[in-house]
Amino acid sequence: MKVIFKQDVKGKGKKGEVKNVSDGYARNYLLKNNLAEEATPGNMKVLEAKKKKQKQEAQEEVAEAERLKEKLEDTTVEIKAKSGEGGRLFGSIPSKQIAEVLKKDHGHKIDKRKIELDNPIRSLGYTKVPVKLHQEVTGIINVHVVEE
Repeated sequence: MKVIFKQDVKGKGKKGEVKNVSDGYARNYLLKNNLAEEATPGNMKVLEAKKKKQKQEAQEEVAEAERLKEKLEDTTVEIKAKSGEGGRLFGSIPSKQIAEVLKKDHGHKIDKRKIELDNPIRSLGYTKVPVKLHQEVTGIINVHVVEE
């Protein structure tokens, strides 16, 4: 019997997959526990429509990330910090502080975990910081650290 999985079933299939399983297993376990549904022509059309909608939403997400990337490349985040001689900062500028200033000054809400800063900024001047906006899209923010 062909079934469409509604949930992941360990060792058998993942959600949305269409597989052939034995009739007894399908009737007595999968259908009874609402883990799968029979793969009728009507159910197959519904599945195809869901997949098509998910694909379209994913494309829109990527397009939105691309638009945000364009906006961020024109943005310079200015952060004031105390520094000593030679342009070294007392302390550092972590990704959390960059995210807060970006939201406050420019209105772009970006999670601090998306800002890919290997080590906190410890000196004055300009720094280009990569930001992971989507799996396929990475933008760059210019961070300008000035003396307080």
